[in-house]
Amino acid sequence: MSGVSTRILVVYYSATGNTAELAASLAEGAAETGAEVRLRTVAETAPPDAIARNPRWQAYVDSGPHAEPATLADLEWADGLAVGSPTRFGGPAAQLKSFLDSTGGLWAQGKLANKVATSFTTASTAHGGLESTVLAINNVFYHWGAIVVPLGYTHAHLMDTGNPYGGSFVSRKSASPDKEALGALRIQGNRLATITGYVAAGLETG
Repeated sequence: MSGVSTRILVVYYSATGNTAELAASLAEGAAETGAEVRLRTVAETAPPDAIARNPRWQAYVDSGPHAEPATLADLEWADGLAVGSPTRFGGPAAQLKSFLDSTGGLWAQGKLANKVATSFTTASTAHGGLESTVLAINNVFYHWGAIVVPLGYTHAHLMDTGNPYGGSFVSRKSASPDKEALGALRIQGNRLATITGYVAAGLETG
């Protein structure tokens, strides 16, 4: 890529900090390849009384801000991106979806086509919507014309701990992400940045 590093954007929504931890690990994995990485979050839009009913949610909000807010300029800048959200009734949180829904202008201009994209999620139960949330986020990528990169079983670590659709963690009894989950996300970030580099180099010389 003519000496220019691959540009990776990691965008997430987190209510209690678990998805934020996964995002940070994925960003670290991408950075290990030499990629330039931006870690961004989206605005909290839930009503204050809803947040107050969950002490962990309130504590996380009170301890912020946790990252710079994502912008459309970040999306335009990136060669590849990872998008993450906790599950909300089997799909991504409205806070993240609102940001994704704002990308219509970039989509109409063709500026999101051929970007490399992957997704990740968290849930409080094993069957709380991990796979359906990742697949729902990926539906946005399909409409953009992006190139979707799954986590797959591409590393020995993932044979026991990975979700082939995208990195994930089940937070039983409000547990924080364990080293196995964080390791899987680091692998996902490395994979995203590596494949993005291949695609970006091909587009540059094509």
